[in-house]
Amino acid sequence: MIKGGKGGANTKTGLYFEGNVDFLTFIQKQKNYEVKGNEIYYNGKKVGLTFKKHGLYQYLDENGIDYRKFITKKLLPDDAIFVIANNTLFILEIKFQEVAGSTDEKLQTCDFKIKQYRKLLSQLNIEVQYIYILNDWFKKPEYKDVLDYIISINGCSYYFNYLPLQKIGLPVPK
Repeated sequence: MIKGGKGGANTKTGLYFEGNVDFLTFIQKQKNYEVKGNEIYYNGKKVGLTFKKHGLYQYLDENGIDYRKFITKKLLPDDAIFVIANNTLFILEIKFQEVAGSTDEKLQTCDFKIKQYRKLLSQLNIEVQYIYILNDWFKKPEYKDVLDYIISINGCSYYFNYLPLQKIGLPVPK
């Protein structure tokens, strides 16, 4: 698979994703980053929290939020990163495809999902952004319409194989 895509940066300013690998696996390998449980530290300072699947709902429970009062069914993110500096939860959906399949339709759900996540996090006054990390399969011309749709939704975006740390407000290692 060819690396690169939107953003065109390198591993010093962001994270490359290969296959279905989680955010923590990458961030803990970066210079000056440390992970303790679901807490992310940079140069010893806590800069974020990370949640996978049901972990987000545990965080909500710890903060007195019963998700059933806001949405009827749990949404289970591939990864969710709460960045303290900008008070924003970034939902990461990692989609890697090698043949046509159901992922095509999943890309059309960002508007609904971001609204559901915003309902959940509104009680904590946390902003929400929804980011797809896609592989090169989605660079094909037949995905132009759905990619245009994603960026037309406020708070939704995508990157190919890569997540720039500055996009989500985490420190970039020197």
